[in-house]
Amino acid sequence: MTDVVRHRDQFIVDAQMLARAFDLSVEETRNRMQGGQIASLCETGEGEDAGRWRLTFRHQGRALRLIVDTRGAILSKSTFPVGHPNIATRTR
Repeated sequence: MTDVVRHRDQFIVDAQMLARAFDLSVEETRNRMQGGQIASLCETGEGEDAGRWRLTFRHQGRALRLIVDTRGAILSKSTFPVGHPNIATRTR
């Protein structure tokens, strides 16, 4: 399997890529995806980004972001730290 496969209106991402990004085994990655502990978001590009999708996966303070084209080819890939989505940042 390639890293990302497009199937109609969905993208299927290889579990090994996610496992590497989050330092997990493939089995643990699948379990956490099924259990909702790894969150995912798929955003469709508009305007000059039409024909591209941003796939973001979040787990325990880390994110993996993929920009893919219509075929599912990875145009860019990054990992970075993130805050918990349910924690609001307070400023004074």
